[in-house]
Amino acid sequence: MSTYLYQAVDNSGKTIKGQIEAESEQTVMAKLHEQNLHVINITRGGEKKKAVIGSKGHKVKLNSMVIFSRQFATMIDAGIAVVRCLDILEGQTKDLALKPAIAAAKRDVKGGMSLYEAFSKHPYAFSRLYVNMIRAAETGGILDQILDRLATFLEKEEEIRSKIKSAMIYPILVLCFAVLMLTALFMFVLPKFKEIFISMNVKMPITTQMLFSGSAFMRSYWWAIVAVLIGLYLFYKYYSKTEKGRYNIDAAKLRVPVIGELVQKMSISRFSRTFATLIASGVPMMRSLEIVGETAGNVVIARAVENARNAIREGQKISTPLAQSGLFPTMVTHMIDIGEETGRLSDMLIKVSDFYDQQVDAAVKAMTSLIEPCLIVMMGGIVGFIAISIMAPIFKLVSSIG
Repeated sequence: MSTYLYQAVDNSGKTIKGQIEAESEQTVMAKLHEQNLHVINITRGGEKKKAVIGSKGHKVKLNSMVIFSRQFATMIDAGIAVVRCLDILEGQTKDLALKPAIAAAKRDVKGGMSLYEAFSKHPYAFSRLYVNMIRAAETGGILDQILDRLATFLEKEEEIRSKIKSAMIYPILVLCFAVLMLTALFMFVLPKFKEIFISMNVKMPITTQMLFSGSAFMRSYWWAIVAVLIGLYLFYKYYSKTEKGRYNIDAAKLRVPVIGELVQKMSISRFSRTFATLIASGVPMMRSLEIVGETAGNVVIARAVENARNAIREGQKISTPLAQSGLFPTMVTHMIDIGEETGRLSDMLIKVSDFYDQQVDAAVKAMTSLIEPCLIVMMGGIVGFIAISIMAPIFKLVSSIG
């Protein structure tokens, strides 16, 4: 018997360190796996051995998982053995984080481990939702159907993200260009005008004096401005990692005009689609709600889902606590209520998800159409203020000469 030091991650993402006595490293991994822990590394005699491939710094891209799931489903449907499928997929994938995870899973499956157990060892490649659906698929013997359902689910997620990214590219580029131009104007152009006006003894109005004062402050204390911005960013990163900070930030997102409505619709769409996919795949209700809460993308929504989970444990309907939270519209809770009574909950959730996917698309377009004129008005106001502030002394100079 030897002593092994281990580092693992539990289902909530918390890192756990400890030691255990066992005959071999494989025995340690088996014991930790029984405790639902995802092993990061195991150390014996000062030697560190990687036990899982992938890390938070190398997370698998969503598009890579879509392609992997779709190809896996097609090959399973064609009757190809699981190990052979994984071998082909390992050779085809170009994702540097997914490739070694597939290779490790293939070795584990060859060694007699189930596909569910092999995937669960790589939480940064295969999410809890993915792993639990694979587990339900192996239990029900419908691996090809579940993989196809997973591919469709991930495609929807990728589609929504792509729409939001595409809609935000133009406003972000305009904003970055405007910031660069204003910085150059304040740092290099305005000081030249100031020198000219001072040399000619031109009396400057208050707006021009304010403009030149701002330029002088930026030139003298640019490092302080950069330090404050970096400090605010680091504080935000730290605060967002605390439980209270995450909740307050997510609650604030829901209250922001236009953006809050978009965040709420995205969360409801993801909740409905994830819940429907899990229920239709045969994952138990309580486990499905636990996974849905983790993948909600908003802590406020996640707490509402957790309250619903506790209510179900006490014998209530899921629709009641969701309605009481005030986060889910009446239409959504009514559809869920009807689904519970008719035994077609997954069908109703899919309809809700499809409806809110369209709502998200419309909200993104509305937000984009609102951001563009706001940016134009803001830039026009800034440029107009600068132009008036610069031209006013010039007009005074011309009139005095005349």
